[in-house]
Amino acid sequence: MTKDQLAFWNKEGYFIARGLFAASEVATIQQHFEVFSTDGKPVENYWEPDLSATDPLKRYPRVMQPHRWDNFTKPYLLDPRVHDILAALLGEEPIAAQSMFYFKPPGARGQAMHQDNFYLQVKPGSCIAAWTAIDPATTGNGGLYVVPGTQNMDVVCPEDAADESQSFTSHLVRAPKGMKAIPTELQPGDTLFFNGSLIHGSGPNRSKTMWRRSLICHYMPQSARYISKWYFPLFDFAGNVVEYEPSADGGPCGKEFEVVEYGGKWH
Repeated sequence: MTKDQLAFWNKEGYFIARGLFAASEVATIQQHFEVFSTDGKPVENYWEPDLSATDPLKRYPRVMQPHRWDNFTKPYLLDPRVHDILAALLGEEPIAAQSMFYFKPPGARGQAMHQDNFYLQVKPGSCIAAWTAIDPATTGNGGLYVVPGTQNMDVVCPEDAADESQSFTSHLVRAPKGMKAIPTELQPGDTLFFNGSLIHGSGPNRSKTMWRRSLICHYMPQSARYISKWYFPLFDFAGNVVEYEPSADGGPCGKEFEVVEYGGKWH
């Protein structure tokens, strides 16, 4: 990465690596999950589709942690190109915590503004996301919005105020006064890296024909001491399991609030 790119990251809290994955790799990822989703066979606790549902997100829910049970995904979670950018952004070795695959078909709801480290609870510091577009991600098909500069704010307890006709979660973190969300337009193979405190989210997929598939992975700096227990086991980029202490439940919402795995079910 160049000095200008690192300066942009430090100021804005995100960075787009254009064309990080080749078109052939993107096609392979898309085909793999298309075959998997068309088959419709559930994976307990990780992918449980309702084949008769009219809600697109119930028929095509997020695939959670495929690297744990699907040999296909782990090499992408631990890809050396992703490693090198993460190491440059973090200034140290990254540790892998999570993988997800989003289908987001036409008509699917988005996810209201939020902060990832509310869920991962990495301490000290924050988690970091690597969000790879499998389809074009635009304002029309539910592409991601970010609020630049919010990577330096504290992780806050979200309001239970999101419009659930537009968002599949009720959580909402509002942008601070004077800060605005901007779209990140991505092409297949582009990877958006962003800080876990950065406020971000997406609107519904309003396209009648375009999907907005994406492969999303989360990482933490090696020097962190804690992360939510729901992300164990963690891996270094050699593929070895590494041990960390679990963060205490509750976070900024208080001890009575139990946080479960990002994308999982809420208690």
